[in-house]
Amino acid sequence: MPKTKPTWTQKLQCSKPAAIKTLDKAFADMPEGSRMMIASPEIIDRYVRHLASGQFSTPKELRADLADSHKAEHTCPVTTGIFLRVVAEAAWEQHLAGVPKEDITPFWRVIDPESPLAGKLACGLEFIRTQRSSEKSVSANKPHQSK
Repeated sequence: MPKTKPTWTQKLQCSKPAAIKTLDKAFADMPEGSRMMIASPEIIDRYVRHLASGQFSTPKELRADLADSHKAEHTCPVTTGIFLRVVAEAAWEQHLAGVPKEDITPFWRVIDPESPLAGKLACGLEFIRTQRSSEKSVSANKPHQSK
């Protein structure tokens, strides 16, 4: 019997632990000798879930934040992109299964609808645009609080 392909949600839940690797040669925008974090889908998911409604980040900011919080100089751009897709597709699967939007990982807070990654996602560009637009509208209408 052929092996069934794991769902995105299974890929999210079945990930290897994060690791820190010292680069033996330059890679992407990272010089040789750098300490590079290789995240996991679960770590990416946790990061995205902590972004408040109307708070947007970029994959580059995500990478910098994760590197800093894990005592590395960089976070791998390749695995971050792959894992960000796993997070987004798993959230979309959950949404299609009836989980309310407020309970899924808000991947639209990190994935720009104009990015190459957005074009690959099953949710479609319009879903991302709509979510970002609705959150920008809500955050613009919230009264500012003094600190």
